[in-house]
Amino acid sequence: MTTTKEFHWFWAWDDEKEEAYLREMALDGWHFKSVTFPGNYTFEKGELRNDFYRLDILSNYKDKDNYLQLFEDAGWSHVGEYGSWQYFRKTAPQGETPEIFTDNESKQKKYSRILGFLIIFFPIYSIMLNDLHKAEGRFYEIATFVFFLFMLLYAYAMLMLIRRISQLKKKL
Repeated sequence: MTTTKEFHWFWAWDDEKEEAYLREMALDGWHFKSVTFPGNYTFEKGELRNDFYRLDILSNYKDKDNYLQLFEDAGWSHVGEYGSWQYFRKTAPQGETPEIFTDNESKQKKYSRILGFLIIFFPIYSIMLNDLHKAEGRFYEIATFVFFLFMLLYAYAMLMLIRRISQLKKKL
C-alpha cells in the first residue's frame, strides 16, 4: 500500500476544518491512518470514498470501551487518536452528512471539556513560569521568555475556546 505524510496544523477550535481536510483527502483516495505531533498526518492510498470524519475529546479513559462502543453502534469506525482526541470515520451515501453531535449544546459540551483540560493545567504552568522567573542565569532568562510565549499561546487557546462556546450558546 502506498502511504503519504502531510503536515497541517489545526487548533482545538478548528476541528471542523480538520474534519473537512480529512474528508477532502478521502475524496481524493487518501485515507487517514494516523496523526503525530506536530500535525504530521499519515494517509494510505485507496479507492475514492465518500468518507466523513468527526473528532471528539475523550475525558474518561476508564469508560473508553463503552465510549467507543457507542460510536460503533452508531456506525462510526474509530480510526485513531491523538492525545485525548478521538478520530472517527463513516462512509455515507451521496447527499448525506453524518454527524456525531446533532445539536449545538452537545458541541458546546465538547469544547467545554477541552477548555476544562486547559484550565486544570493553567495554575501549574503559571507556577512553573513564576519559578523560572526567579532563577538566575542566561539559560533561565531564555527559558523564561520561551515559557512566557507558551503561556500567551495557552491563554489565547483558552480565549478562543471560550469564544467558540459562546458562539454555540448564542445558537441555542
